[in-house]
Amino acid sequence: MIVFENPTAFLFFLVIPAYYVLRKLNIFTRIAFPLTIADWKGRSFEWKGGFSKVSSVFSAFILFLAFVVFVFALASPVINHQEKIYTSKGTDVLFVLDSSPSMASRDIAPQNDGGASITRIEAAKQSIRMLLSGDRGTAFGLVLMSNQAVAAVPPTLDYDYFLKKLDQVQIGEIGDGTAIGIGLSSAVYHLSNSTAPKKCIVLITDGENNAGVIHPETAAMLANENNITLYTFGIGTRGTVPMEYIDPNTEKIHSGTYDSKFDSLPLEKLASIAQGRYFGIESLADLSEALSEISRKEGTVQSFYLRNVETHCYTKLLLLSGLLFSLAWIVRRIFLMEIL
Repeated sequence: MIVFENPTAFLFFLVIPAYYVLRKLNIFTRIAFPLTIADWKGRSFEWKGGFSKVSSVFSAFILFLAFVVFVFALASPVINHQEKIYTSKGTDVLFVLDSSPSMASRDIAPQNDGGASITRIEAAKQSIRMLLSGDRGTAFGLVLMSNQAVAAVPPTLDYDYFLKKLDQVQIGEIGDGTAIGIGLSSAVYHLSNSTAPKKCIVLITDGENNAGVIHPETAAMLANENNITLYTFGIGTRGTVPMEYIDPNTEKIHSGTYDSKFDSLPLEKLASIAQGRYFGIESLADLSEALSEISRKEGTVQSFYLRNVETHCYTKLLLLSGLLFSLAWIVRRIFLMEIL
């Protein structure tokens, strides 16, 4: 809702009709000097003013718009809105995202039919972004997994920070293996001391465990012992798929094909150990639907209160008005060569 702290400023709009009335009464008319030229029996003067005429009309419109914005700025508009302030914890969700080179495989169908396929890691990023856009009150975290694991973001309600770190994820930045056991163990470690009523891990990977010293089933049992639900996503299609990525460490471009043939049974077993569920993902729609289902299942009722937030627009409108006045001056002085 928009309110104006100084609504009497709108009386300045009366200046516009008053100006035109005074112009009709020959007050405030433009100064003009007649120039008499003798008949020299030559070709009459012509004003080829197509561009000049358009520029004149454009500058007049910009001046009018600048005046309108200036009056609104003087009226001091304030945008009022309410935001939720949660007084109890919600669910803690920690994503374990595979960032190995195979995640650069381009075989995930987009939302729109007929569009070009996208990479597996980009599909994961897009779906996580969509989940965050409509799920306030849940704390999200991110663990990157390859031949080692890195906790990029601990569970947080700062969604802007989370999305910033998510956007910075690069293929191959922490190696080229798939250490599922280490990735899950790192996630369990960051959730084990959480006081959230519900805690869950979402593992997004396209391969089997082939690195690390911790067996994935051991990590899944640790999650179960700490009342952490584990959901596993096997992303990608089987077969030969195109793959291309830039190694962030050497800046070398790797391009070719990838023979995708991972077995979903180990991921299904991991999910069952930690009271979760396995999802096979072959399209962006599958991934978004799976994340939405987890959000509904793991959601909790939180207490909150509404806080009124005021955004003052005076400074921004005043700056916009100044820019419009400057634009009108440039058009009239430089293009039309008028002296204002």
